[in-house]
Amino acid sequence: MEKDHRKIKEMVPKRFLKWKKVFRKIESERMPTKKTWDHAMDLKKMFKPQKGRIYLLLKNKREEV
Repeated sequence: MEKDHRKIKEMVPKRFLKWKKVFRKIESERMPTKKTWDHAMDLKKMFKPQKGRIYLLLKNKREEV
């Protein structure tokens, strides 16, 4: 255990060591608790295909793209 702890200290920059608990195997396998500010995001509405003109490209331009 101590050997692993030393290895982590060598690999992780000091400014991130205070969050090392978050990256433990047990912590990474659990779901975060629900909060009052949690909300759903409708990705279909957010990423609608944009409508616009379609321009035909010359053969060499199509190959380039």
